[in-house]
Amino acid sequence: MLQSNFLQQRALTPAQVEMTCDALKRLYESCHWRKLDKFLIPAVRRATGAADKLIEELDALSQAAADAMAAALRVVESATLDSEARVRQFCAAVEQFCVALLARIEREERELFELAASVISGEAWFAIANQMLAHDAYRQESRGGERYPRLGRNYRPRPERLQRQGPPMSFVH
Repeated sequence: MLQSNFLQQRALTPAQVEMTCDALKRLYESCHWRKLDKFLIPAVRRATGAADKLIEELDALSQAAADAMAAALRVVESATLDSEARVRQFCAAVEQFCVALLARIEREERELFELAASVISGEAWFAIANQMLAHDAYRQESRGGERYPRLGRNYRPRPERLQRQGPPMSFVH
Protein backbone atom coordinates (compact mmCIF):
# COMPACT_ATOMS: atom_id res chain seq x y z
CA MET A 1 0.00 0.00 0.00
CA LEU A 2 2.77 2.42 0.91
CA GLN A 3 4.75 1.83 -2.24
CA SER A 4 1.79 2.06 -4.58
CA ASN A 5 -0.13 4.89 -2.92
CA PHE A 6 1.64 7.09 -0.44
CA LEU A 7 5.12 7.40 -1.93
CA GLN A 8 3.66 8.77 -5.15
CA GLN A 9 1.95 11.61 -3.30
CA ARG A 10 3.38 14.98 -2.33
CA ALA A 11 1.08 15.16 0.70
CA LEU A 12 -1.11 12.89 2.77
CA THR A 13 -4.56 13.74 4.00
CA PRO A 14 -5.32 13.62 7.72
CA ALA A 15 -7.59 10.63 7.05
CA GLN A 16 -4.76 8.70 5.34
CA VAL A 17 -2.40 9.46 8.20
CA GLU A 18 -4.95 8.56 10.87
CA MET A 19 -5.86 5.30 9.13
CA THR A 20 -2.19 4.32 8.85
CA CYS A 21 -1.34 5.26 12.44
CA ASP A 22 -4.38 3.40 13.77
CA ALA A 23 -3.42 0.33 11.77
CA LEU A 24 0.15 0.48 13.13
CA LYS A 25 -1.09 0.75 16.71
CA ARG A 26 -3.58 -2.11 16.30
CA LEU A 27 -1.00 -4.33 14.66
CA TYR A 28 1.61 -3.61 17.30
CA GLU A 29 -0.79 -4.18 20.18
CA SER A 30 -2.16 -7.38 18.69
CA CYS A 31 1.36 -8.70 18.17
CA HIS A 32 2.51 -7.49 21.58
CA TRP A 33 -0.29 -9.18 23.53
CA ARG A 34 -0.35 -12.51 21.72
CA LYS A 35 -0.79 -15.78 23.51
CA LEU A 36 2.65 -16.77 22.29
CA ASP A 37 4.20 -14.04 24.45
CA LYS A 38 1.95 -14.78 27.41
CA PHE A 39 2.20 -18.57 27.47
CA LEU A 40 4.67 -20.17 25.03
CA ILE A 41 7.73 -17.97 25.57
CA PRO A 42 7.58 -18.30 29.38
CA ALA A 43 7.29 -22.08 28.98
CA VAL A 44 10.32 -22.15 26.68
CA ARG A 45 12.27 -20.00 29.16
CA ARG A 46 11.41 -22.43 31.96
CA ALA A 47 12.38 -25.43 29.82
CA THR A 48 15.77 -24.24 28.62
CA GLY A 49 18.29 -21.45 28.92
CA ALA A 50 19.25 -22.02 25.29
CA ALA A 51 16.36 -19.81 24.22
CA ASP A 52 17.52 -16.71 26.08
CA LYS A 53 19.51 -15.25 23.18
CA LEU A 54 16.73 -15.91 20.66
CA ILE A 55 14.10 -14.39 22.95
CA GLU A 56 16.30 -11.32 23.50
CA GLU A 57 16.61 -10.95 19.72
CA LEU A 58 12.85 -11.32 19.30
CA ASP A 59 12.33 -8.68 21.98
CA ALA A 60 14.80 -6.41 20.17
CA LEU A 61 12.78 -6.78 16.96
CA SER A 62 9.62 -5.84 18.87
CA GLN A 63 11.44 -2.82 20.28
CA ALA A 64 12.60 -1.85 16.78
CA ALA A 65 8.98 -1.99 15.62
CA ALA A 66 7.91 0.16 18.58
CA ASP A 67 10.68 2.66 17.85
CA ALA A 68 9.68 2.85 14.19
CA MET A 69 6.04 3.38 15.14
CA ALA A 70 7.10 6.15 17.52
CA ALA A 71 9.16 7.72 14.73
CA ALA A 72 6.16 7.68 12.40
CA LEU A 73 4.00 9.27 15.08
CA ARG A 74 6.65 11.94 15.74
CA VAL A 75 6.69 12.84 12.04
CA VAL A 76 2.91 13.24 12.16
CA GLU A 77 2.95 15.25 15.39
CA SER A 78 5.74 17.58 14.29
CA ALA A 79 4.03 18.83 11.15
CA THR A 80 1.46 18.02 8.53
CA LEU A 81 2.59 15.67 5.81
CA ASP A 82 2.41 18.30 3.13
CA SER A 83 5.71 17.78 1.38
CA GLU A 84 7.27 14.91 -0.51
CA ALA A 85 10.14 14.77 2.01
CA ARG A 86 7.79 14.42 5.00
CA VAL A 87 5.74 11.77 3.19
CA ARG A 88 8.94 9.82 2.46
CA GLN A 89 10.04 10.16 6.09
CA PHE A 90 6.68 8.90 7.33
CA CYS A 91 6.66 6.01 4.84
CA ALA A 92 10.23 5.04 5.79
CA ALA A 93 9.22 4.79 9.45
CA VAL A 94 6.14 2.71 8.57
CA GLU A 95 8.29 0.47 6.38
CA GLN A 96 10.81 -0.01 9.23
CA PHE A 97 7.92 -0.96 11.52
CA CYS A 98 6.66 -3.57 9.06
CA VAL A 99 10.12 -5.00 8.41
CA ALA A 100 10.87 -5.40 12.13
CA LEU A 101 7.53 -7.02 12.93
CA LEU A 102 7.73 -9.35 9.93
CA ALA A 103 11.29 -10.34 10.90
CA ARG A 104 10.08 -11.21 14.40
CA ILE A 105 7.19 -13.32 13.15
CA GLU A 106 9.41 -15.15 10.66
CA ARG A 107 12.01 -15.93 13.35
CA GLU A 108 9.28 -17.16 15.67
CA GLU A 109 8.06 -19.53 12.99
CA ARG A 110 11.53 -20.70 11.91
CA GLU A 111 13.36 -20.82 15.22
CA LEU A 112 11.16 -20.42 18.29
CA PHE A 113 8.53 -22.99 17.33
CA GLU A 114 11.22 -25.52 16.39
CA LEU A 115 12.99 -24.95 19.70
CA ALA A 116 9.73 -25.13 21.64
CA ALA A 117 8.81 -28.40 19.98
CA SER A 118 12.13 -29.90 21.06
CA VAL A 119 12.19 -28.70 24.68
CA ILE A 120 8.54 -28.73 25.81
CA SER A 121 7.04 -32.08 26.74
CA GLY A 122 3.68 -33.24 25.46
CA GLU A 123 2.18 -32.80 28.92
CA ALA A 124 3.45 -29.20 29.06
CA TRP A 125 1.91 -28.51 25.63
CA PHE A 126 -1.47 -29.57 26.99
CA ALA A 127 -0.98 -27.31 30.02
CA ILE A 128 -0.14 -24.39 27.71
CA ALA A 129 -3.22 -25.13 25.59
CA ASN A 130 -5.39 -25.20 28.72
CA GLN A 131 -3.97 -21.83 29.80
CA MET A 132 -4.77 -20.40 26.39
CA LEU A 133 -8.32 -21.76 26.48
CA ALA A 134 -8.85 -20.36 29.98
CA HIS A 135 -7.51 -17.02 28.78
CA ASP A 136 -9.93 -17.07 25.82
CA ALA A 137 -12.84 -17.88 28.14
CA TYR A 138 -11.88 -15.04 30.47
CA ARG A 139 -11.62 -12.57 27.58
CA GLN A 140 -14.94 -13.73 26.17
CA GLU A 141 -16.59 -13.36 29.56
CA SER A 142 -15.08 -9.92 30.16
CA ARG A 143 -16.47 -8.78 26.81
CA GLY A 144 -19.93 -9.70 27.98
CA GLY A 145 -20.21 -12.61 25.60
CA GLU A 146 -19.68 -10.46 22.52
CA ARG A 147 -19.01 -13.00 19.81
CA TYR A 148 -17.60 -10.80 17.05
CA PRO A 149 -15.26 -8.35 18.81
CA ARG A 150 -12.73 -7.88 16.01
CA LEU A 151 -15.31 -6.96 13.43
CA GLY A 152 -16.89 -4.10 15.29
CA ARG A 153 -19.62 -3.82 17.88
CA ASN A 154 -22.51 -3.74 15.46
CA TYR A 155 -21.29 -6.52 13.19
CA ARG A 156 -23.52 -9.54 12.97
CA PRO A 157 -23.15 -12.04 10.15
CA ARG A 158 -26.05 -12.51 7.80
CA PRO A 159 -28.34 -15.37 8.93
CA GLU A 160 -27.44 -17.48 5.89
CA ARG A 161 -23.76 -17.30 6.87
CA LEU A 162 -24.47 -18.43 10.40
CA GLN A 163 -25.87 -21.69 9.11
CA ARG A 164 -22.82 -22.35 6.95
CA GLN A 165 -20.35 -21.71 9.73
CA GLY A 166 -19.28 -24.22 12.32
CA PRO A 167 -18.90 -23.50 16.01
CA PRO A 168 -16.76 -20.52 17.03
CA MET A 169 -13.09 -21.36 17.24
CA SER A 170 -10.18 -19.73 19.01
CA PHE A 171 -7.02 -19.52 16.98
CA VAL A 172 -3.64 -19.74 18.64
CA HIS A 173 -1.13 -17.22 17.44
